[in-house]
Amino acid sequence: MILTTTNTIEGFKIIEYKGIVSGISVDIQKMKMTFNLEKYYQGIAESMSTVKEQAFQQLQDNAKKLSANAIIGIKVDIELTASNYVAVSVTGTAVFVA
Repeated sequence: MILTTTNTIEGFKIIEYKGIVSGISVDIQKMKMTFNLEKYYQGIAESMSTVKEQAFQQLQDNAKKLSANAIIGIKVDIELTASNYVAVSVTGTAVFVA
């Protein structure tokens, strides 16, 4: 599966637009507050990375259901809520390229 933030893929032609796909993931484990800011930020970074990977996997799974082999125009939104939950939303256009 080809993933890109651009609206075209160099060397490929978009044959068919399949539709908009998304992937959403939220960290269900609340981040622990700590007096050590380095550990706090490290915990947020690790959580964000994990949640982002889950959202991208969901994005690809949804594109495969539409028989797409690429996703273009990907936009990523990462949010850290006031209660320290990490939420990631990924959206793009599923296409078939050749």
